[in-house]
Amino acid sequence: MSERGFAIVDDGIVTSLSASAALARAEAARSAGRPVAIDLDERAAYLGIPAEERSRQLQSLQAPDFSLPDLDGRMHSLSEHRGRKVFLVAYGSW
Repeated sequence: MSERGFAIVDDGIVTSLSASAALARAEAARSAGRPVAIDLDERAAYLGIPAEERSRQLQSLQAPDFSLPDLDGRMHSLSEHRGRKVFLVAYGSW
């Protein structure tokens, strides 16, 4: 029986690896100064960006781009509104 895949999220890209390969990649990221979150029960890990990169992004005062649908299903990207004030309401049911 083959080993179940272990999901790694790195720079928004999800990759399925063996557990040993995934944990080795996570340890390499941690050694490079990147934050790492691992859930062994769910067989998933998230590799964050280094503190220096987060600092650079924060100093730029620009929010990262993302796209979301409106209530009618039309997609909107934050980058479409650069230079204008945007009021964003986020809601979580948890």
